[in-house]
Amino acid sequence: MVDGSAAQREWRVTGMDCGACAAKVRGAVQRLPGVADVDVALMAERLRLTLDESQTTAERVEKAVRGVGFGIAPKGARPEKPEGGFILPDGAFPSAYEAPDTDSGPEDDARLAEAPTPSWFETAKGRLVIGTGALLAVAWASRLVFPADVAHWAFVLATLIGLVPVAQRAFAMTRAGMPFTIEMLMTIAAGGALVIGEPEEAALVVFLFAVGELLEGVSAGKARDSIRALSKLVPKTARLEVDGKTRDVPAEKLRVGQMVQVRPGDRVPCDGEVIDGISGVDESPVTGESVPSLKEPGAQVFAGSINAEAVLRVRVTKAAEDNTIARIVRLVEEAESSRAPTERFIDRFSRVYMPAVVGAALLVAVVPPLAFGLEWGEWIYRALALLLIGCPCALVISVPASITSALSSGARNGLLMKGGAVIEAAARTTHVAFDKTGTLTHGKPRVTDVAALTGSEADLLALAAGVESGASHPLGQAICAEADRQGIGAAVVTGGRALPGKGAEALIDGETVCVGSPRLAQERGALSDDLGTRVAALQAEGKTVVILLRENVPQGLIALRDEPRADAADAVAQLRALGISPLMLTGDNARTAQAIAGGLGIAQRSELMPEDKVTAIRDLTSDARVMMIGDGINDAPALATAHVGVAMGSGTDVALETADAAILRNRVTDVAGTIRLARAAMANIHQNIAIALGLKAVFVVTTLLGITGLWIAILADTGATVLVTANALRLLFFRPSRSPEAASTSPDNASDAVRDNASVTT
Repeated sequence: MVDGSAAQREWRVTGMDCGACAAKVRGAVQRLPGVADVDVALMAERLRLTLDESQTTAERVEKAVRGVGFGIAPKGARPEKPEGGFILPDGAFPSAYEAPDTDSGPEDDARLAEAPTPSWFETAKGRLVIGTGALLAVAWASRLVFPADVAHWAFVLATLIGLVPVAQRAFAMTRAGMPFTIEMLMTIAAGGALVIGEPEEAALVVFLFAVGELLEGVSAGKARDSIRALSKLVPKTARLEVDGKTRDVPAEKLRVGQMVQVRPGDRVPCDGEVIDGISGVDESPVTGESVPSLKEPGAQVFAGSINAEAVLRVRVTKAAEDNTIARIVRLVEEAESSRAPTERFIDRFSRVYMPAVVGAALLVAVVPPLAFGLEWGEWIYRALALLLIGCPCALVISVPASITSALSSGARNGLLMKGGAVIEAAARTTHVAFDKTGTLTHGKPRVTDVAALTGSEADLLALAAGVESGASHPLGQAICAEADRQGIGAAVVTGGRALPGKGAEALIDGETVCVGSPRLAQERGALSDDLGTRVAALQAEGKTVVILLRENVPQGLIALRDEPRADAADAVAQLRALGISPLMLTGDNARTAQAIAGGLGIAQRSELMPEDKVTAIRDLTSDARVMMIGDGINDAPALATAHVGVAMGSGTDVALETADAAILRNRVTDVAGTIRLARAAMANIHQNIAIALGLKAVFVVTTLLGITGLWIAILADTGATVLVTANALRLLFFRPSRSPEAASTSPDNASDAVRDNASVTT
């Protein structure tokens, strides 16, 4: 029972290589009084729990974790060397591990997260492999030199020495209430082999077990490195400007409001706003977008992106611990806690499965000799092999390994999903609902048509830009932007004023010039039948029309529209190719909605208030699996109602924190990429489960028939674990933007798509 004095605590746990390891850590601490909400993240090496220190101290939690063979250090301290295996001399810590330093503060977390992964021979499991291998080699050599009896005892000695650290962990976990572990099965199997007179095979089993454990650790390390590589994108130092001078400072020490200089070829050290300079910036390390983005004063830049062309002066807008890269890494690590339904089922299954395997092995050992008079030694041997085959390590890790790889691959491609539950839900998507403004479209109106009734189009734009200069209305800003884009100077005006709900007017060369809606022109008697027909035609295309009047005489008209993103139509086509039905939900009028939807080839529902969008999503979810794509702010209710809510946004707080997933590149085609990645992850999970159960089924049969023995049994277990992990790591190379359906229409891309995707999906 945890009372109100409890607080959340966090540690880094080293030595976890598979789902079973995480389960051992969880089991070691969750039985302690005053402990609740235990969360163990395998890839992040994190233990987080709520602790009432009036019942259990933090030191007792650490002692419990060390008791089952793992290293543990408080968050912010140096990682601790896990115990076990062949022990190094006192004080001979491997370089990557040091004793905990309780004086370390939170500011050291990023540096400690990048602690180098120790070489395989520096780890406890590596030393166990070296030691057991050497003992086995000595035992085999003794058989060539000494009598058979001496060689027999050499194998016994090799088995016992190699088995001691395994047995120690087995009994430690039994004391912690976890008797059914691979270490206990190994201890029983190897010990039983000695009892029935098979010391050579027992020694080989101990060695192969150590090799398998080592390979699991190496595979887990590779997966962790792929995640930690994200945090290494941010440079260690920044060129800070103070009083016109620059000096190098640690990037993690930058404060909001400070000014930094970013030279060509440098990585941007912070999230910030460009104050001075114009340059192309490669944002592919952050968003996966390969085309450099032009950055001018006022533009936002991300930590980790690369300045390509000219010097930029950037004002820091976010502290190091809150920049885009830091939040992406944090999101990927936190996503481990959101487990997929399949993973939760596998965990529940394994709790029943392990005792069942032990019971089955016991029956195999005693029933044939007692019931049919068969040889005891032979059937005990087969029962011991069955124990090893039955270990669920490969099955337990089959889901989290794939999920972690998919999360990491997505993060590197600008696709963020908050955990396995989101991946599983995304893979089952049948309908995708899009918000229009800011999602399918750019979110800002742009000038599409300029039609002068008198004079030139340039003159018309100059007059309109003059009247709208300084405007806060989006339409006025769009007109000024278009004039600026064409290099047209705005006319000089005086006495400008807004006409609320109608437009704006000002004096130019002593004459009143106004830019306003067709209704304003009609009120002033300037909307002729011919002009009204032209306005109606443009409005039928979903465009907003303004008319420029000079002394109430029409000079021309300008049409504007929030244009679809360049890839919106392609995104809709990709979704249809995936068998998914797209739909646009918008609050715009039916005419505008139909014009946009018609150009994209998508169904639409228009004139929807936020609550209407929620109702529409709820209607869809009654018989379909719905993904909602929005901007993460005004669409929050609809995002929450859908099975999967996806926010569009280049690293904004809302995009990273509001929805179930986020698309950093603002590319609509990444919606299809997210679904492809989710489907690939689920296919990979199904492959892993098939590998884990298939291998066990085959070797259970061959073992019961007496075809395979103990050393093959341990290979079946550890080999399956390594195969499952290696298969999951292939997701790291999956490229969500490459679609086989798109490749089929593009001969140049077909071979790449097949190579990239066929190797991962079924």
